[in-house]
Amino acid sequence: MNALMVGVDAGGTGTRAVVATVDGVVLGRGQAGPGNPLRHPSAPVAFEQAVGAALAGHDVSRVVAVGLGVAGITGLRLGDYSGSLIRLGLACSFSAYADAVTAFAAGTTSDHGVVLIAGTGAIAARVRDRQVTATADGLGWLLGDRGSGVWLGLSAVRSIAVHWPDTPFAAAVASHAGAETVDELLAWGNRTTPDQYAALAPVVCSHALAGDPLAQSLVDSAATELLRTLDDLGPPDGPVVLAGGLLTGRTPVSAALTRALTRRSVSHSVAGDPALAAARLALPTPLITAGPSA
Repeated sequence: MNALMVGVDAGGTGTRAVVATVDGVVLGRGQAGPGNPLRHPSAPVAFEQAVGAALAGHDVSRVVAVGLGVAGITGLRLGDYSGSLIRLGLACSFSAYADAVTAFAAGTTSDHGVVLIAGTGAIAARVRDRQVTATADGLGWLLGDRGSGVWLGLSAVRSIAVHWPDTPFAAAVASHAGAETVDELLAWGNRTTPDQYAALAPVVCSHALAGDPLAQSLVDSAATELLRTLDDLGPPDGPVVLAGGLLTGRTPVSAALTRALTRRSVSHSVAGDPALAAARLALPTPLITAGPSA
């Protein structure tokens, strides 16, 4: 019987699951809603839905390990997830890791180094032996998360509310908010959620690529803030891994940050699939195979 493994990446905006062979061949994927248990009480439900979708059509008795990389791990209650495993018919080992750990493992085979994550939120973390030993930022959208998707969207709304320029970029932000006037934009901004601000990040990025000067200045500021967060950890003591949607995609934020790191001669890699990395981390030692971590 060929063994299978399941990995889950549970973040602030969504939960993604993969089922794969132990040598990393992905056989199925599933997606569900937000997976941060600190912000979303329904996170265990999203976990169960995503894993169930990934496992559709596969023999669950072949699964030897389930690994979960989760944002807001301090809010995780193992019993909630154990119940999901039982309902899914999974009788195997289950391991949960901070999302920084799985993001790091998705970009390197080293057991220590630094990961910089910029997605809905933003954080830099030192990782050693599958544990986070130090962090910078990751303070949430009200107190920090500088350079994140929420920060970028909020910065766009703030700038346009102050200046209200008649530009395609301003029109796109106003359209996202369903606003036709500054007052309507202010009303939306004061009642909206962090996820809705984060949903503006692609709008900022696309208009920066199109040459809008305000959008470009916001992108450059985001990269500067992320670099400062990385600096707050001190000199890297191992490889630097870039992770999260703003840094793993072909975004202008990633391009600006990469240029800054290159000027500093800081070697870095881009994380692959953190869900697959979570699965590999959870594998029992005799089943771990050589190969890339993402």
